[in-house]
Amino acid sequence: MGINLNPFTWWTGASWGTAFGLRGKARVGEDALGNVYYEGGRDTAGNPRRWVIYNGPNDSSRVAPEWFSWLHHQVDDVPTRALPAPRAWQKPAEPNLTGTVAAYRPSGALEKGGVRAPATGDYEAWTPDA
Repeated sequence: MGINLNPFTWWTGASWGTAFGLRGKARVGEDALGNVYYEGGRDTAGNPRRWVIYNGPNDSSRVAPEWFSWLHHQVDDVPTRALPAPRAWQKPAEPNLTGTVAAYRPSGALEKGGVRAPATGDYEAWTPDA
């Protein structure tokens, strides 16, 4: 990110205000996507405050499920210590791919040629005169 854009934007990463706000907070970990997680201070309910600084665009679907549970106080300790190791059959988490070339497109989608399967004949259109 350019030095001129950083003071004013939040959608492409942490602004300078966020960086100053994280002074004195503890860095607790990093996920496979490069997002960094912090903890420090207390909220009004007495729970510890927790943050994520995204490595790239600010998109909450880019938070790994185990870190999501930590951010939302579903587990008390960081995921590497609080959760069991992933199973061999589990796939790694993916961010939301909507709007990208890797998005899911069913066979009838315009991006895949727009050819739908023919109707089976079990549909009869409603008409007001019938």
